[in-house]
Amino acid sequence: MLVLTRRINESIVINDDISVLVVEIRGDRVRLGIEAPKDVTVHRKEVYDVIKEDVPEKPKKKRVAIVS
Repeated sequence: MLVLTRRINESIVINDDISVLVVEIRGDRVRLGIEAPKDVTVHRKEVYDVIKEDVPEKPKKKRVAIVS
């Protein structure tokens, strides 16, 4: 894991097209602004985990042997 230190109004760039800006620091909370292409989904980790739990697994294909 890469750990970076940033101050308010400082940002990091990921893959040339995603930017994460530190908007505000208040106590133990940090507000981040994220700019990303529309095809990139951005979720808080706890929301992402719930989404992944709710997605049903793809049904496994049954293989049938044909005997003649």
